[in-house]
Amino acid sequence: MWNRGRVLAPEDGPRTDARSAVLYARVSSKEQELGYSIAAQQELMRSYASRVGLTVEKEFVDVESAKTTGRQAFLAMVDYLQQHRACRVVLAEKTDRLYRNLKDYVTMDDLDVEIHFVKESEVLSKSSRSAQKFMHGIRVLMAKNYIDNLSEEVRKGLHTKAAQKMWPSFAPLGYLNVVSETGKRIIVPDPILGPIVTRLFEWFASGEYSLKSLARKAYDEGFRFRKSRNKVPVTTLHKILRKRIYTGDFDYAGVTYRGSHEPLVTRGGWERVQNILDGRHTWAGKGMHTFMFSGIVRCGHCGCSLVGELKKCRYVYYHCTGYRGRCGEPYVREENLKQQFSQRLRALVIPSEILEWLNTELLPCDQTEEAARRQTARRYQAELERSRNRLNLLYEDRLQGRITAAMYDERAEVAKRDEQQIQERIRILNTASLPSLGQAIDLMAHASNAATQFAEAPLAHQRDLLRLVLKDASWKGRELRMSLKEPFEKLALSNSESANVSMGLRGKEPNFDIWR
Repeated sequence: MWNRGRVLAPEDGPRTDARSAVLYARVSSKEQELGYSIAAQQELMRSYASRVGLTVEKEFVDVESAKTTGRQAFLAMVDYLQQHRACRVVLAEKTDRLYRNLKDYVTMDDLDVEIHFVKESEVLSKSSRSAQKFMHGIRVLMAKNYIDNLSEEVRKGLHTKAAQKMWPSFAPLGYLNVVSETGKRIIVPDPILGPIVTRLFEWFASGEYSLKSLARKAYDEGFRFRKSRNKVPVTTLHKILRKRIYTGDFDYAGVTYRGSHEPLVTRGGWERVQNILDGRHTWAGKGMHTFMFSGIVRCGHCGCSLVGELKKCRYVYYHCTGYRGRCGEPYVREENLKQQFSQRLRALVIPSEILEWLNTELLPCDQTEEAARRQTARRYQAELERSRNRLNLLYEDRLQGRITAAMYDERAEVAKRDEQQIQERIRILNTASLPSLGQAIDLMAHASNAATQFAEAPLAHQRDLLRLVLKDASWKGRELRMSLKEPFEKLALSNSESANVSMGLRGKEPNFDIWR
């Protein structure tokens, strides 16, 4: 699909003086069950090191499981390379063994080391060509997506439970986890805290209580954490008032589900509380005024939300709610916020030359990847057919008396185990499919177009765009500070760097180093 770096022979360069290396191998517990092996990775890389004249000084191995987080051996390897400057070579089986996420990629890039991906026959270093780095960056993203898809398999049970209208996690305050008659874990109202949660929503919806006074009243009524019996702080109380789960519905993994548990609050009562917390509405003459940035921007001084307020029935100002005490951040006009948002979002506007290049260069890669996946699927299917045929022949041999019953049982067990392994590989291939690059390019084009038209778009479209791309936004000292969700943050970074290198173009050719 792309030009790979060649394997270095012992007489080739570039080399460090010592030509010493470290070896890194990684496997998950689940992958071990599917036949992957740390020993196989180590043997492959040791043989390669001997062939090209490298001396392996130290080996690092990570075996990950669902019960552990982080990669201790990877971090130890990074620390070792930082302390031993003479060792500048890293051996890994392939890209997805070394990198688990983009942070790992950046970490290794900052170390200025020569990385040998043995199984992929590629050597990557600072002196590698920009096109090779670009394609390597794409493979890193592909590997991250593959790992993300595999991790989704682990969470599938929780999503299935949510789809069955059951809360899949630990019960929030006001509910208890119990085992139902069917043997499934569900939530039911806490006989002590449940009624207090109901009154919390009623008290706050009345408009007579601030969050601080509501916290004091809840404490006086006996509202405590279940185990520690400590006071529930204002911040936790604010989160409780935000949770949809008390209405009988619940939000899980970005999706709202209709729950089967008993509600503690009516949906109408919950909506009234959300409006008060957002400061989203205020009466203006004959109707209701909708504030554009309520619930989107927070105060840069204290972290509370900014809420809108209508002045003289025509001017909109935003100010800090002051839930955490008196705040000195002055009022700001809505027009000022809108202008600064429009300026910041222009970082998402992609030059037409770049979009054209992405369509020309990357879509063929996408088609090649899909063709390779289909070829792998056909190979797996052929292996499955051969395994089943072997089992049928064994059965015929047994019927004809050519083999004993014990021999049949032994060989049939091996054939069935092989068939199960092949079926598992087919399942993983089907469920962990890579994303369409065409869809990604379309998303970039739509985001670019929406950012261009932000200032003139209807209010509802402006709020939708901000909720789509914004990770965080704060207002402090008359200045808007904002960060974007992925992949929009990297998109803005690429645009920013392009502007500093002749708009990211050399003639009509996009700059590979920036857009990788």
